Amino acid sequence: MKEHRNISIADQIFEQLEREILSGKYRRGEILSELRLSKELDVSRTPIREALLRLEQENIVAESGRGMEVIGISAEDMLDLYDIRLHLEGEAARRAAVNITEEQLAQLLELAELQRFYINKQGNSSSEHTKNLDSQFHELLYLSCGSKAYIDVLTRIHKKMTKFRMASVSKRSRALQSNDEHMAIYQALAAHDPDAAEQAVLTHVHNAMSRMEHMEPIDT
Repeated sequence: MKEHRNISIADQIFEQLEREILSGKYRRGEILSELRLSKELDVSRTPIREALLRLEQENIVAESGRGMEVIGISAEDMLDLYDIRLHLEGEAARRAAVNITEEQLAQLLELAELQRFYINKQGNSSSEHTKNLDSQFHELLYLSCGSKAYIDVLTRIHKKMTKFRMASVSKRSRALQSNDEHMAIYQALAAHDPDAAEQAVLTHVHNAMSRMEHMEPIDT
């Protein structure tokens, strides 16, 4: 019973640390020792150790001899991730155009409309809502393609792009363009048109990649 509890805590710590590293709380090059994190999170070192090993397997941290060093995701990594998305996400959209249900279509539309609502509001909390809705939109797109392999790979990639996506949606003009692209994806899926769905998704990823390339450098 105790072992099960430790695994559960380790899962929670992994999710929290991954989120905080990718969102920039822990900076590139920062050392995360078991002792430090145990004190900060008020848990024993055993689940901390397990969570750090999982983060190392994800190439988000690396052993330095002094503890785990934060690697995070660099701008170069981000461009590679966009390139991978260009190869995979269009095919996922084609499959989704065939497999998506009416319930999933309704959920996609609701997410896109909610995203537009928060874009038109002011403040950091609105940007956070916009980013979360963006994640939910893409996760539902991946889910509707019907392939567990595509869902797993694309969801993990999208999660790793958290910090850069937050920087993008914090600018209203970029967020509005992204939302327009989401609506185009929805319309293609609602028409069950694989060619249009693929093109809409590729346009969206290409534009996001272009916006990232021209973005001011982000301190990682």
